[in-house]
Amino acid sequence: MIIEKKDRILFVGDSITDSNRNYEAIPAGWSSWGDGYVNLINAYTTALLPREELMIVNRGISGDTILDLKKRWQVDVLDFKPDWLTIMIGVNDVWRHFDGTFAQTLLVSLERFESELQTLIERTLPYVKGIILLSPFMVEQNEKDPVREMLSGYQQVIQTLAETFGLPYGNVQEKIDDFLRHQSSYVLSSDRVHPSLAGHVLIAKTWLETTGILEGKDADNR
Repeated sequence: MIIEKKDRILFVGDSITDSNRNYEAIPAGWSSWGDGYVNLINAYTTALLPREELMIVNRGISGDTILDLKKRWQVDVLDFKPDWLTIMIGVNDVWRHFDGTFAQTLLVSLERFESELQTLIERTLPYVKGIILLSPFMVEQNEKDPVREMLSGYQQVIQTLAETFGLPYGNVQEKIDDFLRHQSSYVLSSDRVHPSLAGHVLIAKTWLETTGILEGKDADNR
């Protein structure tokens, strides 16, 4: 397990991380975790690792792209001084290419995404014990689906950056794909992006395995 006693563990991302959290709650206070995978991770570590006294903090914001993360990075990440940072971002950067055209939304190219994420990693690494990268995902079995096909490029960027910087990488898409070999996508998501509680369990399990808290995978790069 790479997590140590009294570590401050911060999660940043979009609506999947946000998951209806209370923005007014104190960090790690009641209702601050939302109702998704961060809440599940907090429940697991609180109940089963009571001696570790881990502080789980959710700073996901619905709708965020990598550019939105960049704008709030100093306040929401660096000023908080976490021991470990988990980042899951990218699905909105892709999704806006398909649903944001009529609103003339600023679109994030693959190259811009890579550059911005690398900069945030480089900016943060000197101040934390480590950064955990989780892949964005789609609950879509067809790898030739246009959105899924574009997303695969962003997923590859994240995995490559994890390898480059020696960061733990959790492949959530792999967990989703394993599920879809047996059951319908509608069990995990009604819109292929926002997960059901079962979908959040898969994300939480990925994180717990990636950190070595759960057996199943070592806490190294993938």
